[in-house]
Amino acid sequence: MTYEFWILLTGALVGGTCGMMGCFLILRKMAMLADAISHTVLLGLVLAFLISQSLNGGIMLVGAAAAGLFTTYLIQVLNAKGIQEDASIGVVFTTLFAIGVILISLFAQNVHLDVEHALMGEIAFIPWDTLTLPMFGEVPKSVVMLTAVLLLDLVVVLLLFKEFKLTSFDPGMAAAMGFPVLLLHYVMMTLVSVTTVSAFDSVGAILVVAMLIAPGATAYLWTDRYLKMILLSVIIGVFDSIAGYYAAKWLDVSISGSMAVVAGLVFLLTWILSPRHGLIARFSVLRSGRG
Repeated sequence: MTYEFWILLTGALVGGTCGMMGCFLILRKMAMLADAISHTVLLGLVLAFLISQSLNGGIMLVGAAAAGLFTTYLIQVLNAKGIQEDASIGVVFTTLFAIGVILISLFAQNVHLDVEHALMGEIAFIPWDTLTLPMFGEVPKSVVMLTAVLLLDLVVVLLLFKEFKLTSFDPGMAAAMGFPVLLLHYVMMTLVSVTTVSAFDSVGAILVVAMLIAPGATAYLWTDRYLKMILLSVIIGVFDSIAGYYAAKWLDVSISGSMAVVAGLVFLLTWILSPRHGLIARFSVLRSGRG
């Protein structure tokens, strides 16, 4: 497999996986939670290293996922106590991320946990960090991890499809019907946290946030159907990644940054051109109403 193939595959896995999970954040009006988790996992990475004194991928994954869950729990607790959700996200996000930065500067200055890498990532280095798999040979570790997380997300979403749908659209009715709404919420947030962590070191927080929000928001403007929105979001996320790679190659700029910009441009075009929710469509309805 070529160097370019692995980068494209990694970007497609990030775009598809984050696109799928991002739909649930959009439907639950929790889009900014993606930004919070993608930053606070840094605290989990630092604590995992300080406790284990190891940069083992499995240990890092557990630490970061735990930080993501802790972030979700704190936000939920503050929100339940009467603090607005956006304020809860802002307070928890900035505090935990700042603690992570301070711990890095105090105890991990000589360890590969620098803030710039955590935020920007470097997808171009992925093909060089490999492991050997039977029948496949040398495969980048990030591809293996992202593939495993994609399969995990697919299995859980398929098993709890109806439950996630009901709790996303009408949690009050779900609770009245006896569904464990809070448990389902934490299951969903666990998937979001694991998905975020799996892509965090490879492509950085900026691209993770872009792919968790932009494809789902774009798909939301094209359809009102739950399943169709998820499928569209996955396709859009994959397209954003591939188009972003070739744009970065053409312009000789950051690959992750270019993928995020393409995701934003695709959303902008959709917002203008969407047949039902687009700017032009709404303008036409207003004109016809006045006429």
